Amino acid sequence: MFWILAFSYWIHLLATVVWLGGMALMALVAWPALRRETLAENQWLDLQRRFAPWVNVSLILLLVTGFIQMTNDVNYTGFLQIDSLWAGAILVKHIAVFAMIAIAAFTQFRVYPAMDRLVLLAQTKPELADTETAQLAHQENRLLRLNLLCAAAVLLFTAIATAV
Repeated sequence: MFWILAFSYWIHLLATVVWLGGMALMALVAWPALRRETLAENQWLDLQRRFAPWVNVSLILLLVTGFIQMTNDVNYTGFLQIDSLWAGAILVKHIAVFAMIAIAAFTQFRVYPAMDRLVLLAQTKPELADTETAQLAHQENRLLRLNLLCAAAVLLFTAIATAV
């Protein structure tokens, strides 16, 4: 069981780096570059599309390896047994994780298709597309920042659970 748990921790850390590192890159480097117009909008969309499969694979790996780790922790006493600081921290961490999953799903299945439609709309009605693009960019920026806030919460409550 030692090697399964060690492998699980390794994969979990790698998936965390990919997911959170990619989000940080998008929020702290790519988004400001797009706002300063040093990154073209089509490059931004391409960057997001290339990152989406990595997010999805990371999420799956995080869920599987996180389950293995949690159920093998000495502090784990059962499903929704909130009887310690560790259990409370893990619960809040999972709420933040599920919020991140919801944000990622909304972005991939609602925001990205809306961006595709705006590209087509810009060919026929550029004025209308500009207005809608600004609204969508504002929404996307809010989602990106909310996702980063959730990620910070995940790391904080992981640290609290680890310190117990």
